[in-house]
Amino acid sequence: MNCLETRGEDLLLRIHVQPGAKSSAVAGRHGNAVKIRLRARPVEGAANAALCAFLCASLGLSRRQVALLRGETARDKVIAIHAPGSAARALLQEWTQDSSPATENP
Repeated sequence: MNCLETRGEDLLLRIHVQPGAKSSAVAGRHGNAVKIRLRARPVEGAANAALCAFLCASLGLSRRQVALLRGETARDKVIAIHAPGSAARALLQEWTQDSSPATENP
């Protein structure tokens, strides 16, 4: 799977999470995934909740449009994003490029 795939109306995004960072931000690529640093610690699902909140805020989506598919307890995760025809697709394409600059949490 590439960093970003289309499955029907959904986008599947492969993410590598770095919890406990100074600030939440997109940090470019990590192998075949988008690296996202999160302030939240990986305790009792806090990092997963923070990841979904970060994606919603960054992409201008509602919480019901973002779902964790795989990797609940791992750093490598697959997120389903239901955003047909939205501007979120363009931003996700930028994130999946190798030279993507860091994007701070809005």
